[in-house]
Amino acid sequence: MAKARRIYVCSSCDAQTPQWSGQCSECGAWNSLEEARQSGQRAASPGQYAGESQVVALDQIEPAVVSHRSTGIKELDRVLGGGLVQGAAVLIGGDPGIGKSTLLLQMVTALDGAGAESGPGLYVTAEESVQQVALRAERLNLPRQNTTVMAESDLDRILVEASRSRPEVVVVDSIQALVAPDLTSAAGSVSQVRECAARLVRFAKQSGTVVFIVGHVTKEGALAGPRVLEHMVDTVLYFEGESSSRYRLLRAVKNRFGAANELGVFAMSDRGLKAVGNPSAIFLTRHEKPVPGSVVMGSLEGTRPMLVEIQALAEPSHLGSPRRVCVGLEPQRLAMLGAVMHRHLGVTSHDLDLFVNVVGGLKVSETGVDLPVLVALLSSIREKALPQDLVIFGEIGLAGEVRPVRGGLERLKEAAGLGFQRALVSEYNSPKPGQAIKGLRVHGIRNVGEVGAWFSDLKVS
Repeated sequence: MAKARRIYVCSSCDAQTPQWSGQCSECGAWNSLEEARQSGQRAASPGQYAGESQVVALDQIEPAVVSHRSTGIKELDRVLGGGLVQGAAVLIGGDPGIGKSTLLLQMVTALDGAGAESGPGLYVTAEESVQQVALRAERLNLPRQNTTVMAESDLDRILVEASRSRPEVVVVDSIQALVAPDLTSAAGSVSQVRECAARLVRFAKQSGTVVFIVGHVTKEGALAGPRVLEHMVDTVLYFEGESSSRYRLLRAVKNRFGAANELGVFAMSDRGLKAVGNPSAIFLTRHEKPVPGSVVMGSLEGTRPMLVEIQALAEPSHLGSPRRVCVGLEPQRLAMLGAVMHRHLGVTSHDLDLFVNVVGGLKVSETGVDLPVLVALLSSIREKALPQDLVIFGEIGLAGEVRPVRGGLERLKEAAGLGFQRALVSEYNSPKPGQAIKGLRVHGIRNVGEVGAWFSDLKVS
């Protein structure tokens, strides 16, 4: 057997170098090189796994119909694009204790083993004992007759058992604890994580088994390990949420079988994670009377319309450089909107501290938040409250124009369904003739100047 040699692998770009240095020469990342050992054995030929390759004309290929199987959890089905797809590899990451293992255990025990073509689910834990998994299932009152549990970190033994029992779903918790015996590096190293993930994905494609892989995250919130890990799998899911809040958000960052940026909302309870069917009710706060700086925004997360409350506060600054604080928004967007407000409305904020918050801990990254934030700032600066039955969304350009956003009609229908009676949107998002929404008056605008005129004429009942 050839002697293994020592190499260093970059955790950011997966580049390899024979010597350690403080900075990766390929991507420029600092302190990203990790030690690994490379075996002298020849790598297996791709044909050994994939069979003989053939070149086929695209018009001669018959497209396969992708069928989804429900997991029994509606919000998880939504994020996955409809449910489980045969042979899919799904990577799920999130902060420790946020509920990754709980959700996957609920999913694998909810599957109907009698209706499965290839058998029940297999839950593989490399960080806990089988007794700990059984205690969690008992505490959550989950059915246990259709699920097998395996406490193992050796990847070869896991694949042998999965090949023998042929389960419909395999959950691996977690990829950082697995070890490929033929690699000499430690568990969690770049080479181990990459190789273990590649073999799990290959097993999923060959057997048709759905494989869920749990991944750790760094303190920045990104998945730990090489970035190539996200490229290998079909779907990448992130769990979001504050530890002090009972609500958890599951977001699809990548999905080959559905829409990316789809959002699922769960509530943590003593019986595990419960799907939230109407998340708009969570992120909306009904005040006893209208208050300045509070605006309801019509947002679109993936294909789901959702209403969230945007709060703004403008206070005189006692500092040489006024503060611009954003929670749930991009800080650069607030600075841009302050400049647009000064140029096109004549409202100055150079001597004001500006604070903007998205209620409920939700993070909004879409451009449709521009108009609600600007109106909320106007409301706080002029100390004029807005109507409680008003919903706003729209993108603002540097020239002062109000641009349309996608899914305008769906956002308006969601607002009307929750009892809102007025809407302020881009003129291009206004319902066309024949698409009027009953009970909702839509005011379409073209530029920021019209926002100022509308705000001056606004009366709060």
